[in-house]
Amino acid sequence: MLASLGTTASAQEAFKEFKQLDGSVKMPKLNAFVAPDGENSPARTLRDVFLEAKMTPQSSPQQQGLSWYVFSPIAGADGKLPLVASSRGGSASFHLQPGDYFVNVSFGRAGVTKRLSVPETGDTQKQTMVLDAGGMVLNAVSGSDVRIPPNELSFSIYSSEAKEDGERGLVMDDVKPNTLVGLSAGTYHIVSEYGDVNAVIRADIQVEAGKVTQATIQHRAAKITLKLVSDAGGEAIADTAWSILTSAGDIVGESVSAFPTMVLAEGRYTAVARNKDKIYQRDFTVAAGVNTDVEVLMKEQQPQDADDEQPARQLPIQMPPMRQSQTPPATINQQPLPTYEQLAPSGGDEGESMD
Repeated sequence: MLASLGTTASAQEAFKEFKQLDGSVKMPKLNAFVAPDGENSPARTLRDVFLEAKMTPQSSPQQQGLSWYVFSPIAGADGKLPLVASSRGGSASFHLQPGDYFVNVSFGRAGVTKRLSVPETGDTQKQTMVLDAGGMVLNAVSGSDVRIPPNELSFSIYSSEAKEDGERGLVMDDVKPNTLVGLSAGTYHIVSEYGDVNAVIRADIQVEAGKVTQATIQHRAAKITLKLVSDAGGEAIADTAWSILTSAGDIVGESVSAFPTMVLAEGRYTAVARNKDKIYQRDFTVAAGVNTDVEVLMKEQQPQDADDEQPARQLPIQMPPMRQSQTPPATINQQPLPTYEQLAPSGGDEGESMD
């Protein structure tokens, strides 16, 4: 469920308000071509080349968050194009020998590559590249307005269209709240996970070129703390094994702790506690945004929710079969941008990464 969605008219100003995620994309190998003899001779005079990138053709040059890479068009012995120069920040200036190059500029997961020709004489024109990109900032609440701690929340960004096998291509995973992600303009499928049990919400969000899209996703979930006690309000009993079952009898969470805490989607559940040679259970209800404690008494009669009609009972010493909860599939497919992995710099410092 999408609670709110807004776009900021000026990406240039909005980008300064958020921590930017360094999401430089790995570029696919470019098709190399053979330059004329002597074109890249060391004796040739270096020329100044100025580069700038815009989010849209009409926007002003982007002054932060850019990564620039210049590659020689002549493949090395390993078949890869050697990295000639790189820069991070805004507009870039390089000293290059006359000849042909490939230039890539990226903003997060958005990027573009073009061929650059540096003349031996005459003026070198400023090169302007258009990214057709924007930014996305994601947040989420529980219920109508309950703030979720950032360390309990994560987002995954997928392509909007499903492949033939029904799965979507993963663009970026484990994105934290209030973090700016650079993306090519288009629609993306967002998966928001609160906790690690079953509180998962999906939404399709559109990114417009030259704008920052801020989206707040509403989780229908709450945080539940479980306690096995001898009397209501008593101390939690240690060495207790827990299983949480849905109303259909599926196990969604397990723990061995005196008072485990879990985030559960809104709905009806059964808490099953095993301590020594006894097993107890209690039915309870999770309401969106209402964090609460659930006490299971070491008695046949349990405290009941307002809408419970049947008392909980002591079970025989037999646990239901354990099953692992499932998480959304994450299939990585090839991105539309070139990848740096296959374009590792030749002759650079060992261990240096381009990401």
